[in-house]
Amino acid sequence: MPVRSETELYEPVKRFFEKMGYEVKGEVMNCDMVAIRESEEPVLVELKKTFNLPLVIQGIDRLRRSNRVYLATEQNRNGRAPHGLGWNDLTRLCRMLGLGLMVVRFYQRKSPVVEILCDPEPYTPRKNKKGAARLMTEFRERSGDYNTGGSTRRKLMTAYREKALLCGYFLQQHGPLSTRKLRQITGFKQVQSILYHNHYGWFRRTGLGIYELTPAGVLGLEEFAPALSDILSVRNLAFETAAAGASESVESPIVGTLR
Repeated sequence: MPVRSETELYEPVKRFFEKMGYEVKGEVMNCDMVAIRESEEPVLVELKKTFNLPLVIQGIDRLRRSNRVYLATEQNRNGRAPHGLGWNDLTRLCRMLGLGLMVVRFYQRKSPVVEILCDPEPYTPRKNKKGAARLMTEFRERSGDYNTGGSTRRKLMTAYREKALLCGYFLQQHGPLSTRKLRQITGFKQVQSILYHNHYGWFRRTGLGIYELTPAGVLGLEEFAPALSDILSVRNLAFETAAAGASESVESPIVGTLR
């Protein structure tokens, strides 16, 4: 049964620190719990039935009094964290804020168990240079803003999808093309990979290095027609320049409308 009040967390957490040699007192200057061992910096603990924003704010406020602040909350029987998150997510948040996190598990036939998920330590962010570079590449390779922030359960216009749409568009306009000619028209280095892996099922190989548009590809062009029209407008000048160097057997890719 879930705890009915954060006061039920007090005794298990108090015993946990007392076993490590701390002297513990409750409700000291608005702190739910203060634990002191010899001349060490005091440990402050804020108790809540469940992990929530007010608990985090309280913890941040307590950092003005000590660098050793823990947030303590119940971990229910199924072990799930609140708000649809994982305990790893909450632990990462606490680490970024310099807070410690501890959980209390209650049982029907044995004493509660206290576990520290992370200790309060100064946070030094670790930059992911590869991830940052991928983010910049994705941003720059999109020709415009075709997604609404916060959207869920809908197909997003990524740089990859944008390139696949353009490959499909030119295959629709000109019929089967070689990867070399399609690369000349679009200027995309990844043309062969896009057509070969065929992530959306839009392309079909008809010969050595030759591809055509599938019925699924036609439907894809229709589904994203409004965005594709904008993409073509934005990329028009670039395509005209690239197409100038393409084979004479391929007409200008911008001529005509989307079918």
